[in-house]
Amino acid sequence: MIPASQMHFKSVTYTGQGAGPSVIIMGATHGNETCGTQAIGRIMAEIDAGRLPIVGGSVTFVPIVNPLAYAQNTRSGERNLNRNLFPKAEPRDFEDRIANWLCPLLARHDVLLDLHSFNAAHGEPFVMVGPVDNAGPLEPFAHMHAERALARRLGVRRFVTGWMAAYGGGVQRRVRGSKEELETVLRYGVGTTEYMRSTGGYALTLECGQHLDPRAPEVAHTAIMNTLAFLKIIDGPEPEPVPFDDMEALQMVVVHDKLDAGDRFTRQWASFDPVAEGEQIGTRADGTPVVAEFAGRILFPDANAGPNQEWYYLTRPNPQFGRE
Repeated sequence: MIPASQMHFKSVTYTGQGAGPSVIIMGATHGNETCGTQAIGRIMAEIDAGRLPIVGGSVTFVPIVNPLAYAQNTRSGERNLNRNLFPKAEPRDFEDRIANWLCPLLARHDVLLDLHSFNAAHGEPFVMVGPVDNAGPLEPFAHMHAERALARRLGVRRFVTGWMAAYGGGVQRRVRGSKEELETVLRYGVGTTEYMRSTGGYALTLECGQHLDPRAPEVAHTAIMNTLAFLKIIDGPEPEPVPFDDMEALQMVVVHDKLDAGDRFTRQWASFDPVAEGEQIGTRADGTPVVAEFAGRILFPDANAGPNQEWYYLTRPNPQFGRE
């Protein structure tokens, strides 16, 4: 492996002759999540061979966002790129140097599709979607309808909203210091999609399946093709939205922190496992049971979390998704 200091960053842009939006599609934001990289390579080969003409707007592909993590086949290089994603005047690690290249690139585009996969042994693909339109201080946004219309055309049926609100609620509970300290910790929740929305665009994170599932690259490929067709970057029939009756939409409501290294789950939870109201999820180090305050699904359980870090999220159904 070449030294990190000698690694370079790569993006490829195709521009059509017609009008249209500028779209950026990324893989390997986390280096061991390669389904997007595989799908992007396949589609770029089709474009380069003349079999998939770009007719309007532009599409930029970033096959490998984090080359250090990709070379190591690890989630991160020196830290998680998908947190605290901002340009840094004095970069301290490899991911800071990625951010100084990636953030201006994102800001030059209108739409982001970031392709990921997950570690859980089972589970169906899902898409992380942004907030409703709002002018609030946490995550102001003005493209809800366009973002959700695209989300319903990626080819998956499960939608998750509420990341920054749930994360921010946990931060406010955790941080008891100054306003400046609170804002610093809140910035840690900003990844690729949150940064893209902060620049005036809209963005989706698609979790295409388990890391090694051979179907995950196909999920990514379908999502890319549907995105390009829906936004008129390529010619082709407009993909149909997933019907409302077939959708499962979930709202992230609350995050619970691990308070002590001795806190333990009652079993090996996986994202989207259902939980009943009052069901025991874990046990605190002092023996206090941790129970679900409402019926829903667990999300992002992390048995390896450290003290005062996110342990798990709870979601509940979001029947209004797509109908706002």
